[in-house]
Amino acid sequence: MRSVGVEEELLLVDPDSGEPRAVAGTVLALEDLARGDDPELEKELQREQLETATRPTKDMTDLAAEVRRRRATAVERAGAVGAAVAALATSPLPVDPSLSAGRRYRRVAEEFGLTAQEQLTCGCHVHVSVESDEEGVAVLDRIRPWLAPLLALSANSPFWQGHDSGYSSYRSQVWGRWPSAGPVEVFGGPERYHAHVRQLLDTRTLLDKGMIYFDARLSRNYPTVEIRVSDVCLDPDDTVLVAALARGLVDTAARDWRGGR
Repeated sequence: MRSVGVEEELLLVDPDSGEPRAVAGTVLALEDLARGDDPELEKELQREQLETATRPTKDMTDLAAEVRRRRATAVERAGAVGAAVAALATSPLPVDPSLSAGRRYRRVAEEFGLTAQEQLTCGCHVHVSVESDEEGVAVLDRIRPWLAPLLALSANSPFWQGHDSGYSSYRSQVWGRWPSAGPVEVFGGPERYHAHVRQLLDTRTLLDKGMIYFDARLSRNYPTVEIRVSDVCLDPDDTVLVAALARGLVDTAARDWRGGR
């Protein structure tokens, strides 16, 4: 059984008005005091959002408990500074996002202008374990047709800047502005995958490997395939469903690859 981990991006909002609030720095300072070297919350591109990450697990009941516990931590920390947490992939209300502090984020803003400035979106990223880069790329090549259905199942962002966008997932439209976002070609093997990444970096299309925003990619930090296409889900049960389906897709694709299909 393959292990699964989930990263969720969450909005920080005013508990009365629902307007996004740029308080991530204060929330994360409280988290640092409480957790030290093992924080459950991390910063994201904008100060109006946080990221949570579960531990890898093979049991979906355990994953559901982890997702809820991480969300509860975010709610507790945000509440301590007078904010609330919303599991929404875009803000329903107008917002002028505030870039998080740090040299890398400043470089992103300098290079990508309005794309970075307006980018306040929250996704759900599912990590599924793989045995090697070879297996991982074989999986990426085979799950491509199923990523759009995963997005459709998770869609949770119909509004943008106070307007009905006409989309169920407008996050996917906004996210698609990044030069590496979206679906990718069939690679056929890890050599071509890594060559494609090097080309994006060598041509300065991207600043670093952290900006490999493919709908699904090999993780930089873990022996996993990272499926990044989904909106963050309003209901944590839907997060677990997306994770279970992602694992099923990865396992089926790997089995087909091993069988020469």
